[in-house]
Amino acid sequence: MKIALMDSGIGLLAATAEVRRLRPDADLVLSLDPDGMPWGPRTPEDLTERALAVAEAAAAHRPDALIVGCNTATVHALTALRARLEPDLPVIGTVPAIKPAAAGGGPLAIWATPATTGSPYQKDLIQDFADGVAVAEVPCWGLAEAVERADERAIGAAVAAAAALTPKDVTAVVLGCTHYELVAERIRAAVQRPAGPSIALYGSAGAVAAQALRRIGERPAPGAPAGGTLTVLLSGREGALPAPALTYAEGRLLRQVTTAG
Repeated sequence: MKIALMDSGIGLLAATAEVRRLRPDADLVLSLDPDGMPWGPRTPEDLTERALAVAEAAAAHRPDALIVGCNTATVHALTALRARLEPDLPVIGTVPAIKPAAAGGGPLAIWATPATTGSPYQKDLIQDFADGVAVAEVPCWGLAEAVERADERAIGAAVAAAAALTPKDVTAVVLGCTHYELVAERIRAAVQRPAGPSIALYGSAGAVAAQALRRIGERPAPGAPAGGTLTVLLSGREGALPAPALTYAEGRLLRQVTTAG
């Protein structure tokens, strides 16, 4: 079994780690775009072009499924990716976990990039899955970029700024960018009020990994031998994980995967 994941940067690590935990025997192909990142400020057309190139680089390695490990790319490029690659290659997008978070009744906050916060896409998700629940949309200025660089000071400042915008009565936070899952516990600590309710965090990585297995008719087997290989593509070129990836537990987990070749 071979699973590919794509993103402009290391935001795909959260879903990669979940695939790794569910199927230690799976070969992994990570397709990043250091030449074109960040994707967020690009026009939808430009982003889609970059995403298609990264996806086709991964597809050349003949994976069984492709995970789009990026919320922004899912919003703008998922339709084009599926049109280009399916049905031969199932493509799984990443959607913020608003539905399970809202099931708890709220109030909840959605932490997302400034471009996604307040967007029609996110508004539609709130209307569809959180109607009647108090939802605060929180723009996280610079957080994804800081996580990408593993810049501890910048991460701390961005998390603190977003926490200051988060209502004190929220009981759940939706992590609306895959990068945020890499610093989930720092976010929880910043939002948790001393006398307030315990904060629940909702990411997408686990659901995305499970959906990828379902799409190809496979089941989780966390006890399988950890014999899967790891191939890293950097704007189509074979390479190694960016150094900042190894500062996160999800990146270090991949050290247990044999590098291809």
